[in-house]
Amino acid sequence: MTQKGLIHIYTGNGKGKTTAALGLALRARGHNLKVAYVYFHKDSKRWDCGEHKILKKIGVDVFGFAGRHPRFDKKLNLDKVRKECLEGLKFIESIYKKNKYDMLILDEINISLRDGFLKKEELLNIMEKKPASMNLILTGRGATKEVIKAADLVSRVEKVKHPYDSGIRRRIGIEY
Repeated sequence: MTQKGLIHIYTGNGKGKTTAALGLALRARGHNLKVAYVYFHKDSKRWDCGEHKILKKIGVDVFGFAGRHPRFDKKLNLDKVRKECLEGLKFIESIYKKNKYDMLILDEINISLRDGFLKKEELLNIMEKKPASMNLILTGRGATKEVIKAADLVSRVEKVKHPYDSGIRRRIGIEY
């Protein structure tokens, strides 16, 4: 019996949104579910994202779009970032057509919407079109009210205290 797929959102200003999505991927793979992980605004070459390496090792298909973000690259062409985000949406629609995954993680896609690289209607359309049995996971700060309303499960990760506030920078194996 095929289960109904739900839409999860992990948002907020605290650490742990991607980590929650990765936990779902790990759990899903433990039950032999097929998982795809599509990330936005993560420069995997610059940051050597450890999660991408392990996801591939456990059989998760990993894809990236709009690898850089103007917050970290002030010279970045914003139209190019928008174009790359739209390419990501087209790719997601192609995943839907193939319908070979039980879970699709869209890591940091809320950032694409928050920062104006995607429009509200574009993201809502992706959410609405998902195959009925697929679990769709969206992460990133700034999920809008409309996106939250369209989801089945929403967790807001709140920062209470973070080492970054006391000058501790990103740590390998913890933040990336």
